[in-house]
Amino acid sequence: MDMSDTGKREDVVLCGASAYSRKFYLNEKFGNLPQQVKDELKILCVLFTEDVGGTLCLLFDADGTLKFQADCDEGDLLYDGIGCGLRIRELQRTKRELLEALELYYRILWKKESVPEGAGTA
Repeated sequence: MDMSDTGKREDVVLCGASAYSRKFYLNEKFGNLPQQVKDELKILCVLFTEDVGGTLCLLFDADGTLKFQADCDEGDLLYDGIGCGLRIRELQRTKRELLEALELYYRILWKKESVPEGAGTA
């Protein structure tokens, strides 16, 4: 899994995990995130790869939208492709608040966008 800062279309990697190497990666440029957020991202990614297999990468696209990118090694018969899609949708639903907060963080601090009207209010 390529965990470089940029990929196609100016994507910026936030974090990722691999079932193969049993490692978690957090882009050091996001080291200023609160420890609780970093811990939650680690748990999310590691549990995903333990459950589904393969690799998972969370990245911001050029618009600042947080995307899930899952993949597996060729010939990996243990990878659950169907479960992968279901698990991603479940995480997008159950972790919606965290994911939206990360997108807002990225757009404001990285893309230097202004704070949207009503952002941060519940």
